[in-house]
Amino acid sequence: MGREEQIEEREVLDSIFPDEITDINETSYRIALKTQFGAEDGSDAQPPTLLLTVVYPPSYPDEPPSLDLSLPPNALKPLHLDLSTDRGPLLSSLSQTIEENLGMAMIFTLVTTLTENIESLIAERIAFVQKAKDREAEEAEARENAKFHGEKVTRESFMRWREGFRREIEARNEERVRREAEMKGKGGGKREEKMTGKELWERGMVGKEVEEEGLEEGVEALKVG
Repeated sequence: MGREEQIEEREVLDSIFPDEITDINETSYRIALKTQFGAEDGSDAQPPTLLLTVVYPPSYPDEPPSLDLSLPPNALKPLHLDLSTDRGPLLSSLSQTIEENLGMAMIFTLVTTLTENIESLIAERIAFVQKAKDREAEEAEARENAKFHGEKVTRESFMRWREGFRREIEARNEERVRREAEMKGKGGGKREEKMTGKELWERGMVGKEVEEEGLEEGVEALKVG
């Protein structure tokens, strides 16, 4: 009775998974599980495909099938899945489904449940990575905004700033005076350029010179008299 049910189920599975199922022998086969999540964001990578190996025991479906989960040969390691640690929990997640379906053909139900569990696990990890990126971006934005807010101004902080500002100005003035003195000592000062008569007139300097000369002449005249 068990063997007849196994053959019948195998034929049904062949019609459901014509391109995904591969026989190993009369009582075992592999089904490719094509997930919908797990491709790296922004890349052309395909979601991971896993292989579920099914082995019928003699009394299946009255006893559970033997199951294993693996990657296809030469397949790249999925970005958000590690079978070295995830295989056990994923297969264990089928225990309740197996228990509920003992005595009936259950492989299609197991394939559906396992695929959903894999996709759920991958989706959780993608969401976790995205949440970490969002948190990092928020922290970076907060640090950037803090540069524009600066320190809260109080009387004490203002007095400290003013004292520091005054010292800075004094230091700059002392440096400027020192440099000017060095330049004069080296004869490096700029020569005063001689202005034209028009420039003297426009600046009101010609009238001033004439007035001063007239005043001096008047003083001299008084002395002679």
